[in-house]
Amino acid sequence: MPTSSKPLTEAALLKMPASAYMNTAQLEFFRARLETLRDEMLSNAADTSETLKENENFADPNDRATVEEEHMLEQRVRDRERKLLKKIHAALTRIDSGEFGYCLETGDPIGLPRLLARPTAEYSIEAQERHEKKERLHA
Repeated sequence: MPTSSKPLTEAALLKMPASAYMNTAQLEFFRARLETLRDEMLSNAADTSETLKENENFADPNDRATVEEEHMLEQRVRDRERKLLKKIHAALTRIDSGEFGYCLETGDPIGLPRLLARPTAEYSIEAQERHEKKERLHA
């Protein structure tokens, strides 16, 4: 009787030897994680769009102000998510091209713990710190 292929867990991923870095199973794990994240965001965006279309008339200006503030906060969150969607798309493209998991600056492995925390990471921690330092100097 053939065994069914169970999805890879984070724990199993972290137990893999360094020589298995960005093997097919790991790439599929991150592809699934990124696609799930993307789908959740697209669903949230659709929900927000529907909520914002609802025209509610409030006699009380305080109620209207509260709803407008909530809408503004919701739009800020969606704006951040739109930016993250671009990063998710870029990460999925890197999976397809075989570049996922490697620093765009140095070519070194980014590392599984960092990718688990931020699957859209493009740089190793060291390279990311250099970029942030440069940003602070130019800000």
